[in-house]
Amino acid sequence: MEAFVLGCGGMMPLPYRHLTSVLLRRDGDLFLFDGGEGTQVSLRRLNLKWKKINAIFVSHTHADHVTGLPGILMLSAQVDRTEPLYIFGPPKIAEYIETSRKVLDMYINYPIVVNEIKAPCTVYGGDGFYIRAFPLDHTKTCVGYTLEELDRPGEFNPEEAIRLKVPRGPLWGKLQKGESVINSDGIEVKPEQVVGKARSGRKFSFVTDTMYLPSIAKEVQGSDFLICEGMFADDCEDQAKEKKHMTARQAATIARDANVKRMAMIHYSPRYTDRELDLLLKQAREVYPNAELSRDRMRVEIPYED
Repeated sequence: MEAFVLGCGGMMPLPYRHLTSVLLRRDGDLFLFDGGEGTQVSLRRLNLKWKKINAIFVSHTHADHVTGLPGILMLSAQVDRTEPLYIFGPPKIAEYIETSRKVLDMYINYPIVVNEIKAPCTVYGGDGFYIRAFPLDHTKTCVGYTLEELDRPGEFNPEEAIRLKVPRGPLWGKLQKGESVINSDGIEVKPEQVVGKARSGRKFSFVTDTMYLPSIAKEVQGSDFLICEGMFADDCEDQAKEKKHMTARQAATIARDANVKRMAMIHYSPRYTDRELDLLLKQAREVYPNAELSRDRMRVEIPYED
C-alpha cells in the first residue's frame, strides 16, 4: 500500500503547491481522497493511471477540495473506462456532481454512482479491508476517512507440518484456512499447531478541515500513516478556532494521542511559503517528534508491520 500526495495546499493554489488531494494505492485498487485544483497535473507527473480509480472520498464541498473533480470525471471518459466510479461524501456532493455534469455538458460513458453519507458509518469495502467515515467539525458538514485492513492469517510453518506427518497438498491448504486435518498416522492436527498468530493489517487515515477534537484520535488510533491538517502556526490559534481549522501542534497532538506510526501534515495556509513551513514542522515535533510535512507529489510506502 502506498499514498501519493497530489496536493498539500489549502484555500488557494500556489505556483509550487496544488490544493489538497491524496491518492491511495492498495493491491491494484486506487482511492482518491478529495480532489482539489491541480489534481490532474500531479496524477500526470506521477504517471498514475487515473482511469483505474475505484472510488473518490470527499471530505466536504468547499471549493478547494472538489474543483479538481470535474476534470477527473471528463478525463475518465477519454480512456475507455467501463467500470463504475463511486463517489462518497457528505450532503451536497451529489448536487455538485450533477450540476457540474449539466453545466459543463460532460460526455460521460461510464457509470458514476454518488453516495451521500452520514458519518459515522462504513462507506466502502473490499477483499480484506473497509473504509469508514467519521464526523469532523468544520464550517460545513465534513468527514474524515480511515481505510483499515482486516487481520491477516498467521504464517504457515511447513517444517512443522512435515514433522507432524501432514502430507504436502490439500491438507496444508485446509490448515491455512483454519481447519483441522488428519495426518498420516490418523492423528488430528489443529491449525494452531502449524500456523502462527494472526497478523495485523494496515491502517491509513485522512483528516482535513476541522477544528481540534479529541474524538479524532480515537478514530485514527494506531494508523500506520495519518494525513492530518496542520494549517496554522501557534500564533494563529485563535484564527484557526474561528475558521474551524487546526494548528500544526494540534495535528501533532492527535498523532501522539492516537499512537500513530507516521503522520504528515497537509492543507497549509497560503500565508506560509514552503520555506516557512519549517515553523509548522518545528511546533508539531515538540509534541510528536516524528511529524512530517507532506509535499506535492510525495510518495509514502505503507508496509506491513511484519
